[in-house]
Amino acid sequence: MRTDAIVVGAGIVGISVALHLQKAGRSVLLVDRGQPGGETSYGNAGLIQREGVYPYGFPHDFGALIRYAMNNTIDAHYHWNAIPKLAPFLWSYWMHSRASQHEAIAHKYATLIEHCVTEHDALAQEAGATDLLRRKGWMKVFRTEGERDTRLAEAERWKRDFGLNHRALGPEALRAEEPHLDQSLIGGLHWTDPVTVIDPLGLSKAYLALFEKLGGRFAQGDAGTLTQDGDRWSVTLADGTKALGTDAIVALGPWADVLTRRLGYHLPLAVKRGYHMHYKPLGNAVLNHPVLDTERGYFLAPMRQGVRLTTGAEFANRGAPKTPVQLARAEPIAKTLFPLGERLDAEPWLGNRPCTPDMMPIIGPAPKHRNLWFSFGHAHHGLTLAAVTGRMVAEMVSGQKVFVDPTPFAPARFA
Repeated sequence: MRTDAIVVGAGIVGISVALHLQKAGRSVLLVDRGQPGGETSYGNAGLIQREGVYPYGFPHDFGALIRYAMNNTIDAHYHWNAIPKLAPFLWSYWMHSRASQHEAIAHKYATLIEHCVTEHDALAQEAGATDLLRRKGWMKVFRTEGERDTRLAEAERWKRDFGLNHRALGPEALRAEEPHLDQSLIGGLHWTDPVTVIDPLGLSKAYLALFEKLGGRFAQGDAGTLTQDGDRWSVTLADGTKALGTDAIVALGPWADVLTRRLGYHLPLAVKRGYHMHYKPLGNAVLNHPVLDTERGYFLAPMRQGVRLTTGAEFANRGAPKTPVQLARAEPIAKTLFPLGERLDAEPWLGNRPCTPDMMPIIGPAPKHRNLWFSFGHAHHGLTLAAVTGRMVAEMVSGQKVFVDPTPFAPARFA
């Protein structure tokens, strides 16, 4: 089987890359060991975060570090046996998260984020999936005046620096928007620019269906078999067939380093794990917006499947057994925030986020190989940046002018 391009990894990023390449006139084969959109892309909080110009950094305030050292929080948890292996990554992550560094990163990162809604809108419109998008934004809600004042001041700076829009909600305004939330909350911050997705897997499937409608092909196979074969790239499919492509794009998310290390690249990619569970609301309770319980560190999002509770980051070895302690800590608190009823899933879902120490994705040509391209490391923003990334990679592979300067995200920065 011959094709112009092989994309390995069929999460939302890989699907978007394959779709944009197919739209650009290339013949594309998309390969994954499992079902498209069935891993990390399935379990996220459903946010297309137009406001997310500052990627999630490592906290530098002393209070947060003390809390994390106790290892009993909702927003962060770690396996002690993983720390030695993760230490170099965590140190670099800490250094890049210093205020001056983080600000410089944000101004580069914003060049991607500013296109996230418009690029998804274009694909969703073409894929007939606009019914999966909601244009209500999302909210941070507050229990203390100190946290409220800090976050509102931060939002004002972001409005000034990046043109991001928000509303400050007092207790009455918050209750008007979300009448079933805890009445003791003192207010909220409503980010109005982001778009939310009520079925992330459904969006992945819609993009995949458009890809196939345009002539693209999906096949199950082992991405680990990707190798150079003369002047082409080859991968072995599940049925034993060898597929050959002129270009190969690695979009394997949290598993990307397994392949890239074999190809001679030592990229500082680490994994943050996260959990979710769906709940049926009690009685006639309705959650109108996705909501972050800011001081407690968990997130509630209305989904087709129910209200999805997602946890913060867990630092563990990839493949380690599930330890959903953050979910267990969050659930009783979340039930006081919003009237959650019975669990709707048989067991907690676990996903892996692919992270770089400078908090920016790895997008662009592989430094050591011709016609090999990288597209991974999107951390918490895989859904947010999928459509933008897809267009960028397609333009690079096709030799077109790239609509976003790809230089800050190039793999060569880790050479």
